[in-house]
Amino acid sequence: MTALSAGPHPSSTAPDAPSGLEVRDVRLSDPLVEPLLAGLSVEYRTRYHDLLTEEQHKAEMTHYAADEFAPPVGALVLLLEHGEPVAGGAFRRRLEPELGETARLARADARDADGVPAVPTAELKRIWTHDAHRRRGLARRVLSELETRARDLGYPRLYLTTGPRQPEAAGLYRATGYTPLTAAAAGEPADPAVEQPFGPLPFEKWLTT
Repeated sequence: MTALSAGPHPSSTAPDAPSGLEVRDVRLSDPLVEPLLAGLSVEYRTRYHDLLTEEQHKAEMTHYAADEFAPPVGALVLLLEHGEPVAGGAFRRRLEPELGETARLARADARDADGVPAVPTAELKRIWTHDAHRRRGLARRVLSELETRARDLGYPRLYLTTGPRQPEAAGLYRATGYTPLTAAAAGEPADPAVEQPFGPLPFEKWLTT
């Protein structure tokens, strides 16, 4: 993968953004990231308390090294309002086999026979909006910022999963051009022959045609 821009994007405030909204690239160790991680932790514990053990929850939240969310392979972006985090998200390079049906892929050459991405693929992670700032379009802004950075780092394709109890997230991804890779991700009745009950909902999106 060719990194077109290995350095972080400068902070910016869009002219049409809510007053005081700033986009900032940060590292996982930045104290500003703590509200994002804490908010996600509460969200996961609340929605999946009967599906994930405490050990599984902790493993998910600490699974990835900080360098995976930093250039030249990743990024971590926060939206700040008056200096406080209100939304954010990250991406890393996906190297593991993916979930989802091969027949639903936009391009058959996206994966190898083992399901591993055959093209450089950025996996979106840690998408979060503060619960006091939802329904303001902040998640769409986060997606747009992450897509721009992934494209600048040379990724032609994005992949992500969201949880089966987060229908608003699945709806957002469908509405912003992500291709659902299972029936459940598409908002259709799940096929028990190919999908595990309460399994993650996978999506992909190509940044190049």
